[in-house]
Amino acid sequence: MTSRRPGVPGAPVPDAFHIYDTTLRDGTQQEGLSLSVHDKLSVARHLDDLGVGFIEGGWPGANPKDEEFFRRAKTELNLQHATLVAFGATRRAHAVAADDPQVAALREAETPVICLVAKSDVRHVRKALRTTLEENLMMIRDTVAHLTAEGRRVFLDAEHFFDGYRSDPTYAIEVVRTAAAAGADVIVLCDTNGGMLPNRLADIVADVLDTSETRLGIHCHNDTACAVANTLAAVDAGVTHVQGCANGYGERAGNADLFSVIADLEVKMGRPVLPPGRIGDLVRVSHAIDEVANLTPHPHRPYVGVSAFAHKAGLHASAIKVDPTLYQHVDPGLVGNDMRMLVSELAGRATVELKSRELGLDVSEDRVALGRVVDRIKDLEARGFVFEAAEASFELLLREEIEGLPRFYELESWRVIVERRTAEEVVSEATVKLRTRGERIVATAEGNGPVNALDLALRQGLEKTYPGLADLELVDYKVRILEGKQGTAAITRVLVETSDGNTEWTTVGVDENVVAASWRALEDAVSYGLMRQNAIPDEG
Repeated sequence: MTSRRPGVPGAPVPDAFHIYDTTLRDGTQQEGLSLSVHDKLSVARHLDDLGVGFIEGGWPGANPKDEEFFRRAKTELNLQHATLVAFGATRRAHAVAADDPQVAALREAETPVICLVAKSDVRHVRKALRTTLEENLMMIRDTVAHLTAEGRRVFLDAEHFFDGYRSDPTYAIEVVRTAAAAGADVIVLCDTNGGMLPNRLADIVADVLDTSETRLGIHCHNDTACAVANTLAAVDAGVTHVQGCANGYGERAGNADLFSVIADLEVKMGRPVLPPGRIGDLVRVSHAIDEVANLTPHPHRPYVGVSAFAHKAGLHASAIKVDPTLYQHVDPGLVGNDMRMLVSELAGRATVELKSRELGLDVSEDRVALGRVVDRIKDLEARGFVFEAAEASFELLLREEIEGLPRFYELESWRVIVERRTAEEVVSEATVKLRTRGERIVATAEGNGPVNALDLALRQGLEKTYPGLADLELVDYKVRILEGKQGTAAITRVLVETSDGNTEWTTVGVDENVVAASWRALEDAVSYGLMRQNAIPDEG
């Protein structure tokens, strides 16, 4: 069976297996996640570009935002791979589907596919819907039949199915049979509360397939941290339609992470579910959707996280130097990711060798320099430095040991004064004294804090000689207080993230004094930025 791709007249898309995304409806129920209509349209385009089969756009009639989304989607979404789906409920109890306002809103969305949600747990029918079991079946039958008669393809989400199966398996399966007999193409078994484990879920799916003989889908939540595993178990049991959300968004612990499901299906199970070559866009699309949602990409997400193929232990690095597959379950390039070597106190020579090659500074032939770098890293990290999070500082250290660092200025001194001027106003003033190109420079600047004032003063002092500094911007500043060795004495670690408008880099400073730690990180940030710009060093 095939369906037609919207936006590509006459182009069939295989219908044997469905990748169904519900980010724009179920995913937006995540705490702290709010998407504007413009955001939802952007996310839909990213998902379509990846090649998912169906995009659930929301619930027309439930709120003005979703109504606007479907209205704008008619003219603003030119989907090349996906089919847009409207989500809604069956008719109300003792009503007529054709006259139900909620069903009318689904028709007016004008999507080729509609996904209905219906109760399949006798407790929910009686306590939530407050109707009879037979009336619930009539609600399903009438609404599915009405919408299919209107020319719509209908999927049905059997809500709370697995809890319902435990309470009354006969009724839960009757819901599936009723929907299928009325014309629903797929009946989706929903683990709405997210409480299932893979073995039991697979057994139930197999039983429903044996007794209903209809096409099934799966929709899992992650409350037992098994949403992806449960989805794959259902596929093994015979479902041919999987639902999930980008990056595992969703209420409570989230939905099944659709990107992990896709990667597992294609890479591990040998089941192509995206158009050819699109699996390599997985990381890009994952991060792009996080950006639209104004969320920081989680570094430890499987497959797509920046740490998914990051190696820290020296033992791992030694093996990877011989054969990367020894400590990686797949080639990260398959999903658009990269292997990363993290430099830390756990690093051995192999880690530094691999990282130096990554930076274009191969030290594998200089065993003496390599030993110096390893010893220095371990000494600095024992004092509180972290280079896995500050790769720019590591590169500066590496260059210093193997070729010497370019010197752009000579620091004479710096000073910071914090002044409370009124009850509402506290101002920091920094003075930096330095020499460059044979000239002594004294620069003073005010800022909203000591670090901001120092940053401005340093730039002010150097911008005449190095105008490229105007392109650099401090974009993030993090402080962590490390455990002290003597009473209240504490070591402060500062991470500074800097951008030149095209890329970002992080530098680190450590000291008992937070301002001194910040200065060290700022100096590294400026030196690294000037080095990237190929600025001419100070020869004085």
